[in-house]
Amino acid sequence: MNWGVEGDRRSVLRLLVGGGALCALPACAEAPERSRRPQQRPAQPADRIVSRAGLGGDLSYAVMDMGSGNLLEGRGGNTALPPASVAKTLTSLYALDVLGGAYQFRTRLMTSGTIADGVLRGDLVLAGGGDPLLDTDDLARMAAELRGAGVQRVEGRFFVWGGALPFVEQIANDQAPQAGYNATVSGLNLNFNRVHFGWTRAGNDYSVTMDGRSDRHRPAVQMARMQVVNRSSPLYTYSRSQTQDSWTVARGALGNSGSRWLPVRHPELYAGEVLRALGSGQGVTLPAPQVLQSVPGGQVLVEHRSKVLTEVLRDTLRFSTNITAEAVGMMASAVQAGAAPRSLTASASQMSDWARARYGMSSARLLDHSGLGAASRVSMVDLCNMFRRAGQEGVLRGLLREHPLRDANGNIMPNPGIDVRAKTGTLYFVSALGGYVAAPGGRDLAFAMCSADLSRRSQVAGGDLDRPDGTAAWARTARNMQQDMLFRWAQAHS
Repeated sequence: MNWGVEGDRRSVLRLLVGGGALCALPACAEAPERSRRPQQRPAQPADRIVSRAGLGGDLSYAVMDMGSGNLLEGRGGNTALPPASVAKTLTSLYALDVLGGAYQFRTRLMTSGTIADGVLRGDLVLAGGGDPLLDTDDLARMAAELRGAGVQRVEGRFFVWGGALPFVEQIANDQAPQAGYNATVSGLNLNFNRVHFGWTRAGNDYSVTMDGRSDRHRPAVQMARMQVVNRSSPLYTYSRSQTQDSWTVARGALGNSGSRWLPVRHPELYAGEVLRALGSGQGVTLPAPQVLQSVPGGQVLVEHRSKVLTEVLRDTLRFSTNITAEAVGMMASAVQAGAAPRSLTASASQMSDWARARYGMSSARLLDHSGLGAASRVSMVDLCNMFRRAGQEGVLRGLLREHPLRDANGNIMPNPGIDVRAKTGTLYFVSALGGYVAAPGGRDLAFAMCSADLSRRSQVAGGDLDRPDGTAAWARTARNMQQDMLFRWAQAHS
């Protein structure tokens, strides 16, 4: 069957439900095997692109005209699949709607005591406000300002408080223990809740360091410990006590020297230890930090404010930082409901309800705000329509980065002939992409697509490897297929 440029909407919907591929131009039956210049060659058939990739599992996509909302192409578009990090676009819209683009996270040093002769007679509280971007340099400035406020010694206790958001020990439970992107989240976060592990061979043994470093500071911490163990596997092990993260690493994997960032599971104590070390460098003596359970009150001595939310989200979508998406999403849920959500799952459910009400996303069943959990589900038709409507409202497109297109050698094409603004999403054997395509003729398209082989994923998820066998090659093939589909849609609907 041949189709016009706009297509028959009812027939397209039938194909989406049935999972069939759609070819948008009569000429596509004679298309060449590979096309990189959409304005010069006819569009490739979608079926041929999919067949050549041979990814297995499920493939779903939907393409809509930005102006009319007509559904132009699709395959299995009503099948709910994991959105992976494309979910961060929905989280961004949710946060902007609830919090507003000018929102700033606040981290405070507070006391109900008094300052006299350099001594704070009372307790000091480092109170987090959910800021996911707080780093060691920010704490260094806060330590300097504390000294500037006249504090040289704290006579009382030093508390750390992270109760502005619910404590989430790990975003997803099927990741390797050393995965730094699978962060702990709380109301007090530092360095994306990662600790820097460094090692250097020293004779027959290793010298190891655990610190909360920045470019300017390297404060050592005691709440995270590392032991080098004689074994070949697993690569890392982790155990958690009430006050400490305990790690072991396989000796044979280290080489002569190196470093990596590991997740922190005691974020409040981590931030407290780093501030204590930085305060010492400023001539401020603090006791060992203790976790405070109740909401702190009193006078604010020092306050750090984050970048405004619009800038935070632009970086989140560019660098796909999971902890930022989770903190932003849970803070939006807290403000919307007037109280912190009970859990990450509860917050994601609250966002899913919002998505159904705001964008008609009836398929949305999100378990987190970052997309790291593979059990989240949304259909590509719903996701595509979200992009279309948000694009019409002028909300999302400006936050998305330009999606690079590559030639057969893997080099970025300087003039590909189309403009793509999109968010990627990658899990083991899951690859998603969603956003906008400006076709050569000036037509604007919204799209969403996802490839997912969940059977193969179940065989590698939860292991101890950083990159299980087969995952990198599969992801590369999925990205190549996505690019071919982008060119096809741009050609077919110019």
